[in-house]
Amino acid sequence: MKKTHLLLLGLVITLAIFTLATVAGRLITPGSAFFPNSFITHSVMLILSVVALAVLKKHVPFRLAWPRFKTVWKPALFGFLTTVVVNILLAMIGLVAGSKIEAHPLLTTFTPLQTFLFIFIYASLAEELLLRGFLQNILRPFNDCGVRLLGRFVSFPVILSSIVFGLFHLILLTSGADNLLVVRTVIFTTVLGLFAGYYQQKYDNHSYALIVHMAGNLVGVVVSFIQM
Repeated sequence: MKKTHLLLLGLVITLAIFTLATVAGRLITPGSAFFPNSFITHSVMLILSVVALAVLKKHVPFRLAWPRFKTVWKPALFGFLTTVVVNILLAMIGLVAGSKIEAHPLLTTFTPLQTFLFIFIYASLAEELLLRGFLQNILRPFNDCGVRLLGRFVSFPVILSSIVFGLFHLILLTSGADNLLVVRTVIFTTVLGLFAGYYQQKYDNHSYALIVHMAGNLVGVVVSFIQM
């Protein structure tokens, strides 16, 4: 299959899965109050991503293996610091501009246990499988294309998957979230996606993308416990 066809196919399937998962999350209500609507969204996303990987396995060289312990700390550190530093900087800019600091809607309604299960673990698994596991891997023929950032080569698949990941968070606009919160979320998730994609490609192992994403979401778990 031609590279341009893989690019279009990857983007179309990724957008279709995200759309179907979002619609399902709006239409289907979990049977238990403990399970939020996001559980439906991420469940559909996870299932459809697995199907896409299975059907297109010839074109999507997906690899998931246990990471080497000595190589874990950097991805985890960058994931955590990305969320902390980017959010602090953007929040300070917002305060200077006269805006209030608003928390993510889910963090204001979730218990610490729900935050741990449905954001730290489940959201990380579902979103990474779609964006890095499927989209970035189907774009591997473009790995030689990219730019150098801070002395590191960042490939086109890493950049594109991180941009799509960030833009997906524009969905927050439908929840009535403050515009500054939406902009802040799009920016920090895009940066987080760059690190997730970079380390997945570096080690040819999807585990590293999960580590970065979970480390970034760990901030939400900490905030949730502080708010108790």
